[in-house]
Amino acid sequence: MTVIFPSLTWRWCRFDELDVFELDAIYRARQQVFAIEQACAYLDADGFDAASWHLAAWSPGQQVPLAYARVVHPGQKYAEPSIGRVITVRPARGTGLGRELVRRAIARCSEVFPGLGIRISAQTRLEPFYAEAGFVAVGPPYVEDGILHTEMLRAPLP
Repeated sequence: MTVIFPSLTWRWCRFDELDVFELDAIYRARQQVFAIEQACAYLDADGFDAASWHLAAWSPGQQVPLAYARVVHPGQKYAEPSIGRVITVRPARGTGLGRELVRRAIARCSEVFPGLGIRISAQTRLEPFYAEAGFVAVGPPYVEDGILHTEMLRAPLP
């Protein structure tokens, strides 16, 4: 099922280009998904936000972005750029917005970091979702923040 959100605006920017209201909304959305819905206690503000690009889908009338991901610069977390903190908030789930978010994040990685693969630490239950986007598991599952994860890699786009 695909639902189109009216007036959806995508914003791709560096950390220092986010205003305080955008940053507050992004952190609230991330906390809602990761800390509250997944009941996972961990440090979300992990020091990588400043060394990242941020991609968010904003819609009028919504206090938080409907979808969000960050792209950590190569050499900060992994040798490759890394897509992480991928979320779709409850009102947008099941609409295809998450797939569009990942597609756009991959495209932006390829523009900003041409010729590099992309590495992710995916929740293991989401391996099939990321496999659809071209990611391949590169190691056994491991526990991170109390949730089973799998490291995955996507080859560079030609």
